[in-house]
Amino acid sequence: MTKADKSSLAPMIDHISLRVKNFDQALAFYAKALRPLDYAVVMQFPGAAGLGARGKPDFWITATDQPVNPTHVAFAADRATVRAFHKAALKAGARDNGAPGLRAEYHPNYYGAFVLDADGNNIEAVCHLPEGEAPAPAKKAAAKKAPAKKAAAKKAPAKKAAAKKAPAKKAAAKKAPAKKAPAKKAKKR
Repeated sequence: MTKADKSSLAPMIDHISLRVKNFDQALAFYAKALRPLDYAVVMQFPGAAGLGARGKPDFWITATDQPVNPTHVAFAADRATVRAFHKAALKAGARDNGAPGLRAEYHPNYYGAFVLDADGNNIEAVCHLPEGEAPAPAKKAAAKKAPAKKAAAKKAPAKKAAAKKAPAKKAAAKKAPAKKAPAKKAKKR
């Protein structure tokens, strides 16, 4: 797969889900803590809620009565949003697990902040860009063009087939010299 092919693919992870002991407490916490990241509750069912930005739930919490094994989830953000996330999460009841700052042990521009939720999950907001560099805009236009190309391909398959056959005939004609009719030999009497 070429680099161009990879850049047109959607992210591979569609969503992630955390199990939580106290669903109502966790929902209130995440609704406040993730607000600086433009996350909001997009879907909610009894004992489950999906939060997301731009209307797609990609971060889910689900109630459980089983033991919870804490995990680590990191959200991409710019540096100002990393700081806003940390402040909002602490205000919403998180325990500090690392104030906003550079983590050069990961790489020179790794700027992150960490908090622990009520179940011990390590929630992070992180920016990988140098100070002052803005993230590249999302490539939404490419996703819109793909269906249009598919629709066009469905409408005119015969034209493509005809277009492919014509050059093949011309190429064959160029490669093979015209055959001359064999000369008639005079009959011997």
